[in-house]
Amino acid sequence: MNREKQNLSDLIKSKKRVADHGEVFTSEWLVMDMLDLVKDESSRIESRFLEPACGSGNFLIPVLQQKLASATRLYGTSEFEFLHYSFLGLMSIYGIELLTDNAADCRGNLLEIFTTHLKISTESMETEAAKAILETNIVEGDALTMQDHSGQPIIFSEWSYLGKGKFNRRDFQYDELLQISSFGEDTLFASMKPDEIFAAVKDYPPFKITEIAERA
Repeated sequence: MNREKQNLSDLIKSKKRVADHGEVFTSEWLVMDMLDLVKDESSRIESRFLEPACGSGNFLIPVLQQKLASATRLYGTSEFEFLHYSFLGLMSIYGIELLTDNAADCRGNLLEIFTTHLKISTESMETEAAKAILETNIVEGDALTMQDHSGQPIIFSEWSYLGKGKFNRRDFQYDELLQISSFGEDTLFASMKPDEIFAAVKDYPPFKITEIAERA
């Protein structure tokens, strides 16, 4: 398909949604061109990506695919490590979406990519854990007001892999995370780490995939 002649109907759900919410989906070729500019980061398993108007996942889907490909390349010979680094890749993807149906579609699309790549059953414990992570990471809310659909501050979880099958989770307010950019070079706080300036809303003890699933 000629890039410039892509059918507009592929990029919108309805004219009313365009008028009410400015909803127009980014074409696949443009998504891939943009991701190529940051390919080293988008394929790095632990590199965190946030799409503040994620729609049904046009950007997040290929990012997840690249991270899963990296997990296969680096840890494919170890079923244990492949599983846990694949989860770390999923944990590093975040989205904010104003419309309920889009947010649900985004979670569903990412879950399908994840379960298909790992070849796991839709009824498995791993799938339940993945659902719980996506419910946390893909937020229904407004990136401009930085509030979720209930009017509360958007909370994002910082996930990290501790090794030996254990993960760490800390919750932060989105509006506070955005302030980190104000504490860069040539400021009084240049030598400080972000967690020395901003306190987590909640800090969790280390847990395993089974425990994430149990909390779903």
